[in-house]
Amino acid sequence: MKVQDRFLKYVAFDTQSDSTSNTTPSTLKQLKLAQYLVSEMKEMGIEDAHVDEFGIVYGNIPSNVDKKCADIGFIAHMDTAEDMSGENVKPSIIKNYDGSRIVLNEERGISMGVEEFESLRNKIGEDLIVTDGTTLLGADDKAGIAEILTMAETILKENRPHGNIRIAFTPDEEVGRGPDNFNVEKFHADFAYTVDGGEVDSVDYENFNAADANIEIQGLSIHPGSAKGKMINALHVAMEFHSMLPVEQNPAYTEGYEGFNHLCDLHGECEHAAMSYIIRNHDEVLFEKQKEDFRRIANYLNQKYPKDTIRLEIKDSYANMRSIIEKDMRIVELVKKSMEDVGINPSSHAIRGGTDGARLTFQGLPCPNLGTGGYNFHGKYEYASIQEMEKSVELLLKIVENNLD
Repeated sequence: MKVQDRFLKYVAFDTQSDSTSNTTPSTLKQLKLAQYLVSEMKEMGIEDAHVDEFGIVYGNIPSNVDKKCADIGFIAHMDTAEDMSGENVKPSIIKNYDGSRIVLNEERGISMGVEEFESLRNKIGEDLIVTDGTTLLGADDKAGIAEILTMAETILKENRPHGNIRIAFTPDEEVGRGPDNFNVEKFHADFAYTVDGGEVDSVDYENFNAADANIEIQGLSIHPGSAKGKMINALHVAMEFHSMLPVEQNPAYTEGYEGFNHLCDLHGECEHAAMSYIIRNHDEVLFEKQKEDFRRIANYLNQKYPKDTIRLEIKDSYANMRSIIEKDMRIVELVKKSMEDVGINPSSHAIRGGTDGARLTFQGLPCPNLGTGGYNFHGKYEYASIQEMEKSVELLLKIVENNLD
């Protein structure tokens, strides 16, 4: 099956995860895709493919060579982001993109072009899979799944020489729970790659240090006609808290290695309000300083207002995997050599986000990230390049081949 055909099958599954759910996986509909993937894997010859009790798909392609080589893993995630619906995705293919504006939905006046999305300038002449403007596409990360299984099918069908290949597809990556129940010992790989990025010329092994900050604000509601000296409006306190954070750390003003504090949610009324932030920085020292800013502001406001007006909880999510990966760069060099072998000029970028691989690296499974050919993730302007998806498959096959050297 061609990689784009496999991808189009997968995006028909609504697999949106839910950060407010306490189930595992967070949405049971993710299991429908998991079960479909297992049946597809078994059909192509991955006999031990299965879904475990946590909704993680595992499969193994045993070595067919006598020589000893590393057990290599490939990982992608099945869920799509909460930011926009992934239900009833209606993709279309723009053949031989000419650089003009792409009309996604004429009725709603939704289009995209190079003016807003610089990446499109490099896609002229390629075939693009786009949305109809009402949903996200799901290239993050169903493109990665399609590429891994197209690689696997090619190896099995053509009986190409290979060492042990481990495959896994996780739920709930988008809500930060992908590796929660990942069994590294069972996976039994020496190292792995998440196939969950954008440009296919990049092997990425730096990511943000990440934390979540949740703030509860207890106000005091009094009739506004007699509120003088008594009312404490929790929403005003919330705005005051936010105004005390460094303005330059608004994510809309940051790029590259610059960290940010992102206000994800604010809701409430006079009596009570709640805020949630994500805190990100590649630099561990600056990351700790950002967290301390939150504590300092909370302490100040608890002195200005009655004690315990502000309740702050900060929880670390994942750390920068660079500190682990750079101790042994052979797994990065394997990718770079493979890229050069298939005509790609390799590069590495600091990921302004996180992947399952970041946490898995700290769980004992070194796991850099590879691109999929998908762009503008998490929204209606998401698209994927068919040629880059094909190149990703070619790269994965070359990585497996070069792993034998």
